[in-house]
Amino acid sequence: MPEKIENDFEWRIRDSLSRPGFKPLTAEQFAAKLKIPKRRLSAFHKVLEQMVVAGQVHQGHNGRLRATSSSTAVVGILRKVSTGAGFVIPHEARAEGRGRTQDVFVAPEDLRDAHTGDEVLVTLLRRRRRGGQRCGRIDEVLMRSTRTFVGTYIEEEGRSFVKVDGNRFSEPIIVDDPGAKGAQPDDKVVIEMLRFPMQYEPGEAVLTEVLGPRGQVDVDTLTIIHEMGLPHEFPEEVQADAARQADAFDPEQLEGRLDLTKETIVTIDPVDARDFDDAISLTRSQDGHWHLGVHIADVSHFVQPGGALDAEARKRGNSVYLPRRVIPMLPEVISNGLASLQKGKVRFTKSVFIEYSPEGIPISTEFANTAVKVGRRFAYEEVMPILREPEKHKPRVAAKVRALLQRMYELAMLLRERRFAAGALELSLPEVELEYDKQGRITGAHESVHDESHQIIEEFMLAANIAVAQELTDRDIGFLRRIHPDPSELKMQAFAKFARALGYSFDRPQSRPDLQKLLDEVQGKPIERAVNYALLRSLSAAEYSGRAMGHYALAVGNYCHFTSPIRRYPDLEVHRLLDQLHKGRKNVRGPSELELTKLGKHCSLTERRADTAERELTRIKLLTYMEDRIGEELEAVVTGVEPFGLFCQGIGIPVEGLAHISSLSATDYFDYDAGTFSLTGRRGARYQLGDRVRVTVARVDVDRRELDFRIVSSGGRKRGSRKSATKSRGNRPAARTPPGRKVGRKTGRKSGRKRPRR
Repeated sequence: MPEKIENDFEWRIRDSLSRPGFKPLTAEQFAAKLKIPKRRLSAFHKVLEQMVVAGQVHQGHNGRLRATSSSTAVVGILRKVSTGAGFVIPHEARAEGRGRTQDVFVAPEDLRDAHTGDEVLVTLLRRRRRGGQRCGRIDEVLMRSTRTFVGTYIEEEGRSFVKVDGNRFSEPIIVDDPGAKGAQPDDKVVIEMLRFPMQYEPGEAVLTEVLGPRGQVDVDTLTIIHEMGLPHEFPEEVQADAARQADAFDPEQLEGRLDLTKETIVTIDPVDARDFDDAISLTRSQDGHWHLGVHIADVSHFVQPGGALDAEARKRGNSVYLPRRVIPMLPEVISNGLASLQKGKVRFTKSVFIEYSPEGIPISTEFANTAVKVGRRFAYEEVMPILREPEKHKPRVAAKVRALLQRMYELAMLLRERRFAAGALELSLPEVELEYDKQGRITGAHESVHDESHQIIEEFMLAANIAVAQELTDRDIGFLRRIHPDPSELKMQAFAKFARALGYSFDRPQSRPDLQKLLDEVQGKPIERAVNYALLRSLSAAEYSGRAMGHYALAVGNYCHFTSPIRRYPDLEVHRLLDQLHKGRKNVRGPSELELTKLGKHCSLTERRADTAERELTRIKLLTYMEDRIGEELEAVVTGVEPFGLFCQGIGIPVEGLAHISSLSATDYFDYDAGTFSLTGRRGARYQLGDRVRVTVARVDVDRRELDFRIVSSGGRKRGSRKSATKSRGNRPAARTPPGRKVGRKTGRKSGRKRPRR
């Protein structure tokens, strides 16, 4: 592109964006506004793409373009707190991993009608808060996080209202003509907001759907589905596309595929898995070399780019695994049928073949379109007993299958050892598994088990993902990567300070081997949770991106998701690139950096939405279980320390609640130290992340998602048993800050299906 044309486009873009009153536009609308001729559209979009990637132009989640933040205004996401005020988290600060110091405080009178999750334009004010934090005034809501809410229908003095679940709105929302939907008091209902509430003006909405009586089994699931905006029904054209693919599928037509149907191939999955997207074969040659085959469901065979199935899968981004319900990314005829590697059925796959030396060093990698027939399906719980006592299982497990499992275990443990020696990290943060009666009501909960049987599959999936990412990188093909940015040095220094406060020598916080050594040291000790939680909070979140930033926790430079195309759209996109290579196409370049940036943001967003939905529904079910247990005592561990109190999670029943600072002592005054995650009383009591405490269930509010604990007794750490934490702030606020902050996890096993989210 001639430099003169490029500079002209850049000048016109900057000029237009900076004009007063500019309304955000998509790239296509922007080109039309500037009257770019068709013959120059390609050049215009290229310049615009470069400016977005360089951060000179901001592109919102809806694809609309606007100028990046000026010195007097910033664009970001609003988070309201219980006092009625809010904080705007600037996009730039989030992208660069900067902390809370960049947040902009907005007083209640300056919020207008903006609410949590909205993308807003905030003008910076001259005044600052104590401590130097910036203050601002919201000038415009650029994009609503949602207009759909779920709540409980109530009637008062002849008028109809809905108390929205959670704590977004302090007052009920007015609804008119609820009778049209047949709503009854105490029903859970869905509303569409017509007018958002402001400081002195009530909100108004229309009631769109009645979900059922509050507390009825599975109404809580519908509540989360609508609250999170999860697309749970497939349009007719998508179902029709899936049906056409089913009619066209011929398992005997193996042209262009390597036939592996006679090979010994197995799957290992959760006992209640509904879809099976990976299978394993493994042999060992006379020279001692390992020959691993990772076979992944070839979803790209059924989901063609640009078709109805593809559009819907892209929109959903991923499957959502809720307690007792799965919302698939693809219709079940595909996800639970044609593409699922079911035992004894011929299925199309994409295979990665990796040859390893006897020491587990990768020597060569090959890729192929294949056809497999799984000979045996195992649940995780079945594998280790077979490995420990193979002779005992002779009658029901064939010798060649037992030998395969033994080889898989040996190679996986070898790869695992090499991976950690190379600096990989693994946090120990098990997830919650709920227990139900026949009616679907909660009877209890426990933490999941993650043993060697899970690690076998995990190692092979990681190996395949790394191999694919390295191949595409070597060929200079743009692809959607799974990245995990390096943590900030400031956060890691704070983590080191915390570790030292616990009595552990830790001088190189940026060293992954030292970090893993610390994690190994605390394994099985009471302080294990504390260290794992603190490290998790110090690390960045993994996400999808076209940028080659590497994966910090895995200690690899190139990584992507390839092994779960049934339930993740990024994997499907990677499969398509391999298809192009398989067909011998020259100059495969992959999507542009802008396309990868947009798709990465979208898929990261849908993944976070799915995680939030799973976490919130689990929380609702646990809170419902706790409603009848007011006054009961629990053993708990401190999982979070904030200026306003302690977040504690039960050990027997892993439900989390808040012990507000006002409930810790009637006579003491506590100082908060963010560096050591502690609250220290001036009369000697001290609470720190990871402490074991005994708590009483004081209050449960399922609709607001709140659980209050009261400390009965603690492990008895007194100030003076260790060097006292530095006092940073005395705190005994009157206002209550509700629980519900996000607690991250290392991996989680989905209900029915879940691989580690690396």
